[in-house]
Amino acid sequence: MKAGWLCASVLCLLAACGRGDLDTVTYDGARFGGDLRSERSDRAGFVARGGPASVSLEGAKQAATYQVVQHCIAYLGSSDVTWINGPDVPDDQLVIEDDRVVLTGRCFEP
Repeated sequence: MKAGWLCASVLCLLAACGRGDLDTVTYDGARFGGDLRSERSDRAGFVARGGPASVSLEGAKQAATYQVVQHCIAYLGSSDVTWINGPDVPDDQLVIEDDRVVLTGRCFEP
């Protein structure tokens, strides 16, 4: 019985160790983290951030976009997005706060 509890505990610890990698993207050998916020009353709208932008704007955009795709699939079942300020914006017009690229938009169902 003790061996069963020990195995279960070890499996839980191992599962928790890899959780941080789910929010990272590797681009040109560098790691970029991302996060996303949305209102509970309107899960379709979002603000996603990725960085560090000082290392690579493209890597930061990919990290934020990854978060958007995951969010839209989880809440609306589709990865389709209408961008307000998206990854296709010219680099000199991107919103950057605290060394993180900020992308905004809405998920939609086709």
